[in-house]
Amino acid sequence: MTHDTDLDVASECALANMARVRPVLDKIADKWTILILTVLCPRPARFNAIKRRLDGITHKALADALKRLERNGLVTRTVLPTAPIGVEYAITPLGHSLRQPFEALCKWALEHGAAIEAANQEHDGLKTGA
Repeated sequence: MTHDTDLDVASECALANMARVRPVLDKIADKWTILILTVLCPRPARFNAIKRRLDGITHKALADALKRLERNGLVTRTVLPTAPIGVEYAITPLGHSLRQPFEALCKWALEHGAAIEAANQEHDGLKTGA
């Protein structure tokens, strides 16, 4: 584990820069952004291909998220000259720069998901008196 002094410094830095950090985190740490960028990281994809890969996302939620990601410079949208007209989304270099932190988060989720679920069950059991 990192030395306490290092954690203090990192914490102070984050707090001192919260006005700059929070708006950025608000744009990349929502429910679908990490998963959408993970789908697009290896190769561009069409809307329906992205939707098929993301179990549970609605058409509207995906459309809104892709518009937001395009606005934030994390993905590009290209209209394809096909009949019917197709649209392909690709990750930008800025979006690709999130690959390593997102992979680390996904790895952490896989390693610690069971522990979080156990903590939820324990907490819920204590609240109900079970």
